[in-house]
Amino acid sequence: MTECTKVYENDRVLENDLTNAEHGVVKWSPSKSIFFSVMAGGWLIGGTVFFSWAAVAVFLFLCGLTLCFGHSLGMHRKLIHQSFDCPDVCEKIGVWLGTLVGLGGPFTMMRTHDLRDWAQRQTRCHPFFSHQSAMLHDAWWQIHCKLHLEHPPGFAFPEQMQASRFYRFIEATSIAQQMILAGPLWLLGGWGFVFWGICGRVTISILGHWFIGYHAHNAGHRDWHVEGAAVQGHNVRYCGLITFGECWHNNHHAFPGSARLGLERGQTDPGWWVLKGLERIGVVSGLIVPKALPDRPELQPLK
Repeated sequence: MTECTKVYENDRVLENDLTNAEHGVVKWSPSKSIFFSVMAGGWLIGGTVFFSWAAVAVFLFLCGLTLCFGHSLGMHRKLIHQSFDCPDVCEKIGVWLGTLVGLGGPFTMMRTHDLRDWAQRQTRCHPFFSHQSAMLHDAWWQIHCKLHLEHPPGFAFPEQMQASRFYRFIEATSIAQQMILAGPLWLLGGWGFVFWGICGRVTISILGHWFIGYHAHNAGHRDWHVEGAAVQGHNVRYCGLITFGECWHNNHHAFPGSARLGLERGQTDPGWWVLKGLERIGVVSGLIVPKALPDRPELQPLK
């Protein structure tokens, strides 16, 4: 194999003359599948046996906390896209909360996100990346399997991230991090709080992440077209509140470095509201919006 000849966005995805986003085999992933099955089974059985409305309230609160401050702000808009500035401790708290979502630690999330982005911007890519399979088939793939490309690109994590003992520890113990939350939940409300606050929250988060991702790459409103890309993003209307703005995926495909995802009137973006509030009290700064990003010749408006 020849040395890398092309560097993708942010110097992380590294291509060479053999790299291909289309050819590969999807295989069952024991770690992904067993983890999700245990969480779903625990919620279905334990959540029923130990049901209480207090446990449901804990479930809703922790879903909002981890999905907004963790997945959307900590992992996605900050760690992966660096779309705003904040103190190091705030970033680490956000990434830790994002790990609790159950999709993986910081290194897993960055690599998974960047490789999917890279593949979707090629002229052709595997249907695993494009979500072009039938709905239930795609759910099986995304939740229980991994794609093994025949000629994958290389990947280079940021040096600062690799040097962080905290991020390396969180990555190595991502599943065990749920126990840090499970203990206090059990002390506060017994097994009901654990089954709803851990198992139920993780199950819904994983299912919701797949569900929005599937629809965001298949059909929906678009204001922008990325010329030459195998996959276009679509805005999933009416889901702004429950996704904290992550449903405006056509906007994100157009302006991946923007901290604001809901760009038009009526595009609800609670994650952006939180960032603006934190900006007012001096916790975050340097919020990047589309007009601050470089022009993309391949980006074409549809209106």
